[in-house]
Amino acid sequence: MNKVALPRACSILDAAHNPENPNSWQTLWLDHSIPINQGAKLAWLRDSNTWSRQFILPFVRPLARLSIVLLQIIKTLIPNFLSSSTLLHRLLAWALSVFATPEANWLILRHFWIGSENLAFLNANIKGAGVEMNSLTPHDLPDLKDHLFIKHDLNLFNFITRLNLQQRALGLNEISPKDTLDFSMISNDGNFPVTAQNAGWLNVLDLQTCIDVFTPIYQLFLSDSDFWRSVHSLQLDETIGIYAAKVLNKPDGLILVNNKHPMVVPATWSAGYRLVLHGLSAEMLHALLVEAKGKHQQSNENH
Repeated sequence: MNKVALPRACSILDAAHNPENPNSWQTLWLDHSIPINQGAKLAWLRDSNTWSRQFILPFVRPLARLSIVLLQIIKTLIPNFLSSSTLLHRLLAWALSVFATPEANWLILRHFWIGSENLAFLNANIKGAGVEMNSLTPHDLPDLKDHLFIKHDLNLFNFITRLNLQQRALGLNEISPKDTLDFSMISNDGNFPVTAQNAGWLNVLDLQTCIDVFTPIYQLFLSDSDFWRSVHSLQLDETIGIYAAKVLNKPDGLILVNNKHPMVVPATWSAGYRLVLHGLSAEMLHALLVEAKGKHQQSNENH
């Protein structure tokens, strides 16, 4: 099977601008108002500009949301019905390798690296932090079998909970940065050693379609409490964004790191769409940290 190392060039994005018929993806590519790694942006736009997203997603999304509602009824009556994290992660790793686009798989794998670095930065730079962490750095899809999706959710909850418990014990009442910021855990260029991904004739499902297809499967193979915790984790984007804004003293740059109010958890049927927002929020926060690291290093060199 052919394998592709991302990012790849895209002729549509590099085509000549047509004022009479501008290409929406090219416009998004040229716009630099949103902080994001350029490789990730290229992969996202390539993946979004596919027939799968245009013609399959509109049919998949309502069916997936209906499935989530029906499964919610079943899981309420039988909370642990068919629960198996091991089977879930094996199934997802296999299905992604066979059906997802190379761009989708590349973005999924790098998301774990980004999440680990974002939390590690906050853990190193918030006064009273320094709590136990669990770094997730998968190189290829088989690495997902080690319960990585569940561990990713647990990382968010455990970090915030441990941080605030520790701050309470120390008598600290607010999030504030240490006197000197440490960027050593942030990759210099925002790129990670992710393996080239399958580009077979079945690898056609874009990231958003994959997420909507797999969300009911995710719900099916998790207990009711595990799935609800996973849904709740998406609301922590604002919390992490607020922490980062206070550490970096940059509230304006973190306006897009959001998934609505952290204390208002929407219905589970919208989890797929909000998971996409979560991925992009993490990408933008990491891009801001890479930018801040560059400025920090340059400032140190000038002094």
